[in-house]
Amino acid sequence: MEDASILELLRARQSEGLEQLLSRYSGLMHYVIGGILRHPQEVEDCYNEVCLCLWQKVDAYDPEKASLSTYLTAVSRNMALNRLKSLQRRSAHETEEEPSSASTPEDVLVRKEQLEQLKALIGRMDHKDRQLFYRKYYYMQPMAQIAAEMGLSLRAAEGRLYRLRKRLQEGLGGEDYE
Repeated sequence: MEDASILELLRARQSEGLEQLLSRYSGLMHYVIGGILRHPQEVEDCYNEVCLCLWQKVDAYDPEKASLSTYLTAVSRNMALNRLKSLQRRSAHETEEEPSSASTPEDVLVRKEQLEQLKALIGRMDHKDRQLFYRKYYYMQPMAQIAAEMGLSLRAAEGRLYRLRKRLQEGLGGEDYE
């Protein structure tokens, strides 16, 4: 079944749409969530939250902006990161006040320009480097898993990532971006 048909069913609140979506994308969603949350019960709980969110907010998805798999990846990743932060806050026994993170308009503009520059640099990477970068810093996968799935030794993957970070650092203007 095509993504458009799945979305039609979901928007019509037919459970078959959710069943089709999950049969097609549950592996991807588990893969993304499992790379961030390590405990199997947390992975399952987060997966169920993502499914509920998709069911309740299917109208938030815009097929013009991203493919369904990209959207599901982003939602799964963001919910897993939120859950991880929540778990970390709960497990912290000390309640330290964080310094104010209020940004000036200039800071916001500089940050936006830096992000655009980073996106441009990532866009110019070859496929393997871009894959390595996203797996490490977007999906937060352990290096051993990345190396195994990319067919590299752990040492080769770590070396490649080190050189990649150095190139990005140079492209962004130096040591301030460590």
